[in-house]
Amino acid sequence: MLIGYARTSTTDQHAGFEAQLVELKAYGCERMYQEQVSAVASRQELERAIDMLREGDKLVVAKLDRLARNVMHMGELLQQIEAKGAGLVILSLGSETVDTSTATGKLILNMMVSVAQFEREMMKERQVEGIKRAQAEGKYKGRVPKAMNQADKVKALVAAGVDRVKIQEQLGMSKASYYRCLKV
Repeated sequence: MLIGYARTSTTDQHAGFEAQLVELKAYGCERMYQEQVSAVASRQELERAIDMLREGDKLVVAKLDRLARNVMHMGELLQQIEAKGAGLVILSLGSETVDTSTATGKLILNMMVSVAQFEREMMKERQVEGIKRAQAEGKYKGRVPKAMNQADKVKALVAAGVDRVKIQEQLGMSKASYYRCLKV
C-alpha cells in the first residue's frame, strides 16, 4: 500500500499544501495523512502514517523537507519505517523519485539529507551575519514584543480587580509577559 504524508508549517501555506496532495494522489497513494504544524512540533499524523505501515508498504512524501528536520531525524524516521518492513518514496528530489527500498535510493537519500542540512545551516549563518550587520548600521531593532503593546490593558484590568490568570487568558500572554507589563 502507498501511504501519503503531506505537511506545511503554517495554515496559510495553501498552495504548497494542495500541490503536495495533488502529487501524492497522482502517484497513487491509497491513504493520506496530512497536517499543518511546524517540523519541530509533535507531528501526530506522521506518527499515525508510520504506525499504519505494514510489510511491503511505502510511505510517500512530495518533498524531503516536509518529512525530516535534519540528518539525525531522517535516520530515526528511516529506522522506524524499515523496522516495519516498509520503504520511503520521495517524489520531488530534483527530477528524480527516490525509493529507499533500493540501495541506490538509500545512497541518494543520505546525500540529499546531508546537503539539505548543510544548506539550512549556511542559511542560518548568513541570517545571523545579516542581523549583526543591520544592527551595526542601526537598521535592525528586533521584533516588537506583542505583550508589551497590551501593558495599558493589563494595568486597567488589574485596577478593575481581574485575576492574573484571567488576564493572561484574555490577552493571550504568559506569566512573565504579564509581570513585564506591570513594570512599564
